[in-house]
Amino acid sequence: MKDDAKKSRRALPFWVMAKPTGPRCNLDCSYCYYLDKVELYPDEGKFRMSPDILEIFIRDYIASQSGAGSREIHFVWQGGEPTTLGLDYFRDIVALQRRHCPAGHVIRNALQTNGTLLDEGWAQFLHDEGFLVGLSLDGPPHLHDHYRRDRRDQPSSPRVLSAWDLLTRHRVETNVLCVVSNHNAGFPLEVYRYLRDTGVQYMQFIPVVERIDRQGTLAPPPRPGDEDFAVAPWSVSPGDYGRFLCRIFDEWVRHDVGRVFVQLFDLQLGIWSGEPASLCVFEETCGSGLALEHNGDLYACDHYVYPEFRLGNIGQTPIEALATLPQQRQFGLDKKTRLPEARKQCEWRFACHGGCPKHRFLPTPEGDPKRLNYFCESNRMFFTHAAPYVEGMVRLLRQGQPPARIMDVLARQAGARSPQVGRNAPCPCGSGRKFKRCCGASSPILRE
Repeated sequence: MKDDAKKSRRALPFWVMAKPTGPRCNLDCSYCYYLDKVELYPDEGKFRMSPDILEIFIRDYIASQSGAGSREIHFVWQGGEPTTLGLDYFRDIVALQRRHCPAGHVIRNALQTNGTLLDEGWAQFLHDEGFLVGLSLDGPPHLHDHYRRDRRDQPSSPRVLSAWDLLTRHRVETNVLCVVSNHNAGFPLEVYRYLRDTGVQYMQFIPVVERIDRQGTLAPPPRPGDEDFAVAPWSVSPGDYGRFLCRIFDEWVRHDVGRVFVQLFDLQLGIWSGEPASLCVFEETCGSGLALEHNGDLYACDHYVYPEFRLGNIGQTPIEALATLPQQRQFGLDKKTRLPEARKQCEWRFACHGGCPKHRFLPTPEGDPKRLNYFCESNRMFFTHAAPYVEGMVRLLRQGQPPARIMDVLARQAGARSPQVGRNAPCPCGSGRKFKRCCGASSPILRE
């Protein structure tokens, strides 16, 4: 029975977002929800994971992952700003990983950074050690610098763009994380084209919404009776975010499929193809992604770093034991069980499963005590708009063709729509079908 229990725990994979510098950061971004976490540790003079806690984490995390069947062990380093610890700190991290990595396994590291402290030494190290780097960039300078400023209120874009050049020159695998706020949401094509033309091949668009009380303090995750909190002024509205996604999707699906990889679009193509969601936001349940603070405190989720969601400290309890606690399993199941009844019948439930629980704070039209996700309108708008094209790409995949072929189909479709071509005439694309059944249809890929 004890062996069966251990196997059951191991059957629930988990990963950890490690924050070795806690909330400490050299920038003072207006919309950042993590800077306020300094209040959790009021007596902390310096946010820096100690060598003892760092080694415990690396040793025990490797042990928990190496027994889960995968040959790759993934570490994710975030903050705050992790590069404030200095390059030598990360050299120590890599040395510890090599010391504790069992034979036949490979360590993969991902680092999320604002890029402002990177230099030649950093870039060479990140290349040599095979780090995947996530670089925060919210579009062209006039949009990026509105909220992303340093503690002297100076713009950060010149240093971020310098970091992009460094990473590109040193051939570091890099993706860009673009936060969508109330400020840049109105410029979807400007943001997307700027990133694409800068050379960004992998990008993700993360919408920001936070709630504040009357004093402007950030609100904790939704609780019964906290409906009086207001949405923070920098938050993107659901409608604006939905339109932002749709405009970028229209550009991408006609010109950039297979050349530019947008996280949301790729994830949804996988989900619509029948694959499991690879991001907790879209999974039916959650709880597999935990957050580790600088002092070894482990929390249920990066968005739930609050005292009531603290699982324990890895200095006293092994990380795998904390990750598989009953309350953490229940935390993950709550995403499914607390979905409003009407949304259980939603045609798009398979694609989002109600989104992140932190964003479920709107009342439902039906008066359900369970809360509606703030971005429900955004998701429905995007899924409805993108459905014909995503379904077309799924059809192509099932025919053994690359999804990028949809660009050729759409180009033919646009060129064939001419008053000189009758609906019952052979389609000019050469398919052998009638024009109305092929490029003259709204989505010819979807039809036999």
